[in-house]
Amino acid sequence: MATPTVEGAAHHAPTASEYIKHHLGHLSNKHQDFVADFSVINMDTVFWSVTMGVIGCLLMWMAARRATSGVPGRFQAAVEMLVEMVEDQSKAIVHGDRSFIAPAALTVFVWVALMNSLDFLPVDLFSALFGLLGVEHLFPYHRVVPTADLNGTIGISLGVLALMLYYGIKIKGFGGWIHELLAAPFGIWMAPFNLLLNIIEYAAKMVSLGMRLFGNMYAGELLFLLIALLGSTATVFGFIGHVIAGSIWAIFHILIVFLQAFIFMMLTLVYLGQAHEGH
Repeated sequence: MATPTVEGAAHHAPTASEYIKHHLGHLSNKHQDFVADFSVINMDTVFWSVTMGVIGCLLMWMAARRATSGVPGRFQAAVEMLVEMVEDQSKAIVHGDRSFIAPAALTVFVWVALMNSLDFLPVDLFSALFGLLGVEHLFPYHRVVPTADLNGTIGISLGVLALMLYYGIKIKGFGGWIHELLAAPFGIWMAPFNLLLNIIEYAAKMVSLGMRLFGNMYAGELLFLLIALLGSTATVFGFIGHVIAGSIWAIFHILIVFLQAFIFMMLTLVYLGQAHEGH
């Protein structure tokens, strides 16, 4: 009589590839195995993006509400330094009305920095939490970092593209903007080629903006998963390597998290500054 082994096989410890594949899956409206699939809605990306946006707005609101003319506290001083940095950068790049652009750049920096910072949470935190609550069947997949999802970063860059088009039309007028699309850079007689080149330029800016952020955060998340696998080797070397490598990478990743937010903000300012200028 054969012994039942199905249940034991179903609960076997995942291999390294299965572990990584599971942690790179999204909680979506339908099953999908790809890193980026624009035909589905990644609900975890949407949830954490909105959550970090709300937290960022609350932090800025608290800073504005508690601002005093006297000696500032550490929180107020940090926010004032951030606002001054963004203001100086926008003043140097954008030549025109910055009443909306500077706050938009500040919002982009805070939002992206908060989303990137979610990468510091333990990779198995939510799977363990869902298991304790007995709801793991409702959340078979869950990725916390929205900027490690190409759908999320391209969504943000689409917003930047919309602002580029808006300011291009606002500053130059609709007729002037259309004329620039057709006449720059080779003259109106090369209108079809000019139009194609300008469309490619807009698309390249949008795609590269989202891909740059996604690539860096996805690589960082993948490295965290590989480091986490060191701790599963059940050896002293694996544990020590897990602690040392994890600590070093976490410290270095702090720089990456805020550097990528700064780069995304700067490129946003550069693209909006270009929309204010003619060819």
